[in-house]
Amino acid sequence: MTLARSGEINGGNPVDRAQLAGARLRELFTADNGLLLPGVPNALTALIAQDLGFDAVYLTGAGLTNTYLGLPDIGLVSLPEVAANVAAITDVTGVPLVVDADTGFGNAISVARTVRVVERAGAAGIQLEDQVAPKRCGHFDGQEVVSEAEMVQKIHAATDSRRDADTVIIARTDARASHGLDAALTRAAAYAEAGADALFIEGLHSVNELRAAGKCVPGIPKLANMVEGGKTPLLPRDELVEMGFSVILYANAAMQGAILGSQTVLASLRDTGSLDAAHDRLAPWAERQRLVRRAAYDDLEQHYQVG
Repeated sequence: MTLARSGEINGGNPVDRAQLAGARLRELFTADNGLLLPGVPNALTALIAQDLGFDAVYLTGAGLTNTYLGLPDIGLVSLPEVAANVAAITDVTGVPLVVDADTGFGNAISVARTVRVVERAGAAGIQLEDQVAPKRCGHFDGQEVVSEAEMVQKIHAATDSRRDADTVIIARTDARASHGLDAALTRAAAYAEAGADALFIEGLHSVNELRAAGKCVPGIPKLANMVEGGKTPLLPRDELVEMGFSVILYANAAMQGAILGSQTVLASLRDTGSLDAAHDRLAPWAERQRLVRRAAYDDLEQHYQVG
């Protein structure tokens, strides 16, 4: 029997992951081909993304709230719930994880604690936004933002508190919704000056607005968020890279696919009383066990068996 190595069941050595994830994420953010960053609401989805070859994943606050709590993305998830899911994902994957930390769960002091908690849980990147609490999804209506000065102090708290200097701090502004594009671009520049490693201007309404956001603050990575059904036009990666975006986030694509898949299979089961008509929509048993590395755990069970 060949005993499964630890990296086969937990994504690699935890010390190595903690030391290298931030540095790796920085490399990916500065590549000129546009990092495709899939949103994952849980550890299983993160495993699927890693298995398909994605280089990094993003713990989506909306996805976590929708799937874990069954509630809308209106600031209802808590720091302990986020941290627990960060740990679950980083325990089983070896790719860098970006964490949506919403507003940082309070003021600048709260942000400092948030950064320490999610970094300790395994985050390679931490996204913070300038909305007032409770926040709202960036593609809802009615977002309000704190003052630029308050968010600058939150960024200072985040960069001062990270234990690994390579942990990527992403500053998101939602000012477009209530103050317009120019205000959002001004805030982005201020957040970069405050020490943010990457910028995320949310809720852009047109191709022209995307182009303006991509060109702002040259030299710092910028993220474009592609949300099916949202306010921002859906553009292919090549076009977004040409506009100046380094990271192309699809925060909710996997979750939306899972919702439709579940609805399709369960509706068929309800209507026919069996899975016969939906069989081609199901992942095979063997594939499910492969994804969660059942064979590696069987090896461990035999290795530690008494007698």
